[in-house]
Amino acid sequence: MTPSRRQPARRRTAVLATVPVAVAALLGAAGPTAPGSTGAPGAGDPYFPLSGNGGYDVRHYDLTLRYDTSARRLDATAVLTARATQRLTRFDLDLTGLKVTAVTVDRTQADFRRDGQELVVTPRHALRAGQEFRVTVAYHGTPGPVTDPDGSADGWIPTDDGAFVAGEPQGAMTWFPANAHPRDKASYDFTITVPEGRTAVANGVLLGQRTAGGKTTFRWRETQPMAAYLATATIGKFQVERYTTRDGTQVYNAVDAREARAAAPVLKKLPSVLEWESKLFGPYPFRAAGAIVDHAPDVGYALETQTRPVYDSAPDLDTLVHESAHQWFGDSVTLTAWKDIWLNEGFATYAEWLYAEQHDGRSAQQAFDSLYARPASDELWAYPPGDPGSGGNIFGTPVYARGAMALHELRRAVGDRDFFRILRAWATGHRGGHGTTAQFVRLAEATSGKRLDGLFHTWLYTSGKPNRP
Repeated sequence: MTPSRRQPARRRTAVLATVPVAVAALLGAAGPTAPGSTGAPGAGDPYFPLSGNGGYDVRHYDLTLRYDTSARRLDATAVLTARATQRLTRFDLDLTGLKVTAVTVDRTQADFRRDGQELVVTPRHALRAGQEFRVTVAYHGTPGPVTDPDGSADGWIPTDDGAFVAGEPQGAMTWFPANAHPRDKASYDFTITVPEGRTAVANGVLLGQRTAGGKTTFRWRETQPMAAYLATATIGKFQVERYTTRDGTQVYNAVDAREARAAAPVLKKLPSVLEWESKLFGPYPFRAAGAIVDHAPDVGYALETQTRPVYDSAPDLDTLVHESAHQWFGDSVTLTAWKDIWLNEGFATYAEWLYAEQHDGRSAQQAFDSLYARPASDELWAYPPGDPGSGGNIFGTPVYARGAMALHELRRAVGDRDFFRILRAWATGHRGGHGTTAQFVRLAEATSGKRLDGLFHTWLYTSGKPNRP
């Protein structure tokens, strides 16, 4: 994610009608599984304890959506293919703000009830541990965003011509039922029907589109594992550009006409940015790439939605580099707990520094020195980036800037050769999966042959401004 350049290092508070779930989500913690045969109502994340659910893993989402942009009404069906990780007589899905009309499990009607952001499903027959099953949920309503602990909005955010759909950290549940914690990744199919003249853009490869009866249906497929917060179904009046890069990546850019002139010179650099990052971090991890440039002035941020980042306005080059780097760091290699968010944002921020350094801009050391010159009272030193302390801090200055500073200190400690070997090994070794800070530290020590726990403790877990390195 990139915060608004008008308010650096923090997501700008959006002035929107939102569903107030953030406070409830931060009260009490639920473990990843519950006793007996009931799936837990959360994945056990200390920052967002009701995010995700216990007792099953989703393998695939098949989402069929019809959105009326005038009435702002969504009619949808979600089919989840999942595997039970324990015996289940009951399990939860994350869904808020929409009316559910029917639920089936393996084509048999299931009982269901709503409990806050939880859709509690009781199948007619208990599910065995290891059993694959299919859940179908029919639902409708007027989707809207949730309010995050930092006051910003995420999820389904209405715009004047459609919707800006960006789900980090908890907004996926505003438009489809999900196991909405990053630990559970799945493949996706999207079938999205919108009024003719609108374009619906999701993740992965466009399989086809068809217009009939004043409606256009778009079919998208993402075959690589994806966390729910990285899914999008952004809708608007877009100018579309399609091409294939030299390595065979299918690029699809959708740009609001009001942003097209400013966006064009930056988007032109996308292939060269991806090529540069591929040389540094390893092969690009997906079949598709591109950008969704919306005109959404109240949003205040861009997000690294998988394969195709969504921007609230025309991005600058730093933002393009940042969101593109997330395709490796955050999307392909996904965190397992939100406290490790620096593994996403610190890495993407440091990619900006490296790009500038290698393209006739200021060096990473100069970027580091400029930040270190800030006084001890500056917000940069307000809390440690390795465990920001609450959901409200995860998009703050320390996570981005001090997270990048930690990587620069690692580079200084181990030297360029080992540092770039570490970055590449991290991205390729965890490709399509997950990673933790502890795993990254072990990789850095194994690659360099040095003890680095003190360095990471100082830069990731110590409060206040560290002593001059």
